[in-house]
Amino acid sequence: MTETWYFIDTEKQTPAYNMAVDECLLHWHSKNKIPPTIRFYEWLPAGLSIGYFQKTVNKIDLEAVRNHGIDLVRRLTGGRAVLHDQELTYSVIVSEAHPKMPKSIKEAYMVLSKGLLEGFRSLGIDASFAIPEGKLNTTQSAVCFEEPSWYELVVDQKKAAGSAQTRKQGVILQHGSIPLSVDNDKLYDLFIYRNERVKQRARDAFDNKAISIEQAANRKVTLKEVKEAFKKGFEKGLDIKLQEFQFTKEQEQEISELMERKYLSDQWNFTR
Repeated sequence: MTETWYFIDTEKQTPAYNMAVDECLLHWHSKNKIPPTIRFYEWLPAGLSIGYFQKTVNKIDLEAVRNHGIDLVRRLTGGRAVLHDQELTYSVIVSEAHPKMPKSIKEAYMVLSKGLLEGFRSLGIDASFAIPEGKLNTTQSAVCFEEPSWYELVVDQKKAAGSAQTRKQGVILQHGSIPLSVDNDKLYDLFIYRNERVKQRARDAFDNKAISIEQAANRKVTLKEVKEAFKKGFEKGLDIKLQEFQFTKEQEQEISELMERKYLSDQWNFTR
């Protein structure tokens, strides 16, 4: 029998709210208050999410972030900085003890990313899993989309979706970015480089490393179309049925309190 998971689309929200929701979903699932959940969301204003361990000092140009009207927020998950602008963001919340979830983080990525793979296929995009040969070529770059990790989605060997995962309270949280389009100039303005020449070289090389939905599909793709494709993709890829879910007033209050206490605080966002 096909398992039913919750599905919620919180649409356009602030970066701090978005991160608070993901943490609350993780907590509620750990307390068996909600079943496994898929969430879609967007960002208003645009956000720069930085990894849990990532440094901002001498890495992120905070003045440029402010000048572009972008809100910076630190994620619960690791990895590098992601500019969330013209994109669909997803999160998956599921227990580590779920019978379909492997113990290995890498293998769990593969299982959960099947939903993304089917979403790309639903749009007519020939995506595949990244399987790096040997060790990943880890650079010192702060930019997430410059390198694919294991089982992230690639099209023509270019990274098409960036994901990050953490495990807390016995629950897996995986969330990620699926860009519809990318503004390379804005993206690279947000990071500190030794000089302008090095920055320009990184910006020029980015076209060979990352690809957006519109580039991969070679056509204009609406956000509505992308949402429908990836919702179907998760149902097919994970063999689940998604049931619409809305927050209660009490849950909204809990999200708001966590957002104020944590994700809007300089102590959380700028401690590194």
